[in-house]
Amino acid sequence: MTNVQIKKVTLSDIDQLQKIGKQTFYDTFSAGNTEENMSKYLDEQFSVEKLTAELNDSNSETYFALTNNHVIGYLKLNFGQSQTELKDDKALEIERIYVSKEFHGKNVGQLLYDKAIQIAGQKNTDFVWLGVWEENKRAINFYIKNGFVEFDKHIFKLGNDEQTDIMMKLKINN
Repeated sequence: MTNVQIKKVTLSDIDQLQKIGKQTFYDTFSAGNTEENMSKYLDEQFSVEKLTAELNDSNSETYFALTNNHVIGYLKLNFGQSQTELKDDKALEIERIYVSKEFHGKNVGQLLYDKAIQIAGQKNTDFVWLGVWEENKRAINFYIKNGFVEFDKHIFKLGNDEQTDIMMKLKINN
């Protein structure tokens, strides 16, 4: 897809971040989860307070994918102690890559992923890692296509439901 810009998200973008975050998460996972668990997760994870803290964290970066100044996806990266689990100073975590469903299959996710890999190179990281729900075959296939391999599993809590995430990583530097 042509005409997609990648832009770093700032505090002034928080309403747009909350909107794209809730929308894409709901679209991706609502079919496989209860409405109650979805509502609980969306309210907690995409509150203005939580998003503000994330955007103020110097070890996290969030980027929008835009077309015609319209947000169509986003990427959230974590470094050092802000990583959700490994907290390895030589690693970068891709916590989120989400794209509006009408833009699936149009290379937007790949552009956001490429931005993550570019930043990993700039930060001289040894590897990039992420967790992906074992039921999210589309995302798993995307990461395998990009060279990621499974290395562990962890529990991800969605509302009151404990789900298994596959942890995957990509070695960057030898």
